Parts: sequence; C-alpha cells; structure tokens
Amino acid sequence: MMPSSTNKLQILLQLFWTFFRIGPATFGGGYAMIPLIERETVTKRKWIDKQEMSDLISIAGSAPGGVGVNASAFIGHRLGGIAGAVAAIIGITLPTFLIVFLLSYLYVQFGDHPKLEAALKGIHGAIIALILIAAYKMAKSSVFDKTTVAIALSALAVLLLTEINPVIAIVSGLFIGIILVRIKMLLGIKVYTEKQPPHLKEEEPMYPEYYI
Repeated sequence: MMPSSTNKLQILLQLFWTFFRIGPATFGGGYAMIPLIERETVTKRKWIDKQEMSDLISIAGSAPGGVGVNASAFIGHRLGGIAGAVAAIIGITLPTFLIVFLLSYLYVQFGDHPKLEAALKGIHGAIIALILIAAYKMAKSSVFDKTTVAIALSALAVLLLTEINPVIAIVSGLFIGIILVRIKMLLGIKVYTEKQPPHLKEEEPMYPEYYI
C-alpha cells in the first residue's frame, strides 16, 4: 500500500531534520559523518541494519562525490524515493553552507587570532577521532578473512606509497575480489561475501548462490 500524503510528508521532514543535525560533522569530510549517520539511521531510528549500512558505505565511498552526501541520498531514496533523496541531501548540505559562510567571514576578520588558531587545531583532533571510528566500524564488517585483510593492507600500502588515483585502487579491488572469488570456487573453497555470525562459521554460507 502506498503511503499517504501526510505520512510521506512526515518521512521527508524526518529525513531533512535527521540529516540537518548530522550536517555540521562535515568539518572533517564525509567519513567523519559516518558514525553519526549510523547512530541516527541504524541504532536510533532502525531505518536500515548494520549490514546494509556497511554495504551502503562501500557504494557511497566508491561513487563520485562526498561519501556522507552519497550515503544520505541512498538512505533518503530508500525511505522516500526521489523526494526523500532530495530532502536528505538538502538537510545534510545546508548546515555545511551556513557554517562555511560563517567561518569564512570569521577567518577573514580574525584569522590571525591565537585563540581561533587553537580552536581550529582542537577541531582537527576531534575530526581525526571521528574518521578513525568510521574506519574501525567499516573494517569490523568488511575485513573478516585472510583475503580481505590482504586486499585492505595492499590497498593501504599502494595509496600511501604511490600517487595512484584512488578510483583506480577501488576498481582494481573490485576486479581482484571477483578473481579471488572465482579461484576459490574452482578450488572448492567456501566463499563468504560478508562476515558470518559465530554460529554459522562452520556451516554453509548464508547465501551460497550469491557471489561477488
């Protein structure tokens, strides 16, 4: 049954307000938003589950644009279609515009003030912590066996030690994953595409017919 106009309006307002409150975390870029997006959409509102959030971050991070904005668009579209995606995007980007506008004015006026410089350094430290939390939560669900550990470490080394475009690293990881899955299938090795609960580790894959 299609939601009524009133229910749809409520969903759009909820999406806008939820992401409007998340928007200020853009101080540290898109990945700094991820812990807040997960808390609001997974833990508090139950709009999506943790596995869906992990998949969504992977897609949002590999698509053009900021990962936080992409994630909000995907969640908004799932709950409210195109209108939901628009509401979520406006909600998450409007605070950014307002904050940047205000900070630009303050920086021009007081950019050399020692207290302002100290405040910005404090913000940098907090943002690093947010990004590390996001990376940790992504690793918990995405890095779950020797193959994924090897791919993750290899990608990290390539990105740190070379000037390769991150897009190339993402596409390379995609094809490497497909190749490794096919090799495992040919060798008769069980293939898992996501982390398995402890009680299923010795059983057949949860989705034996689904492969990358």
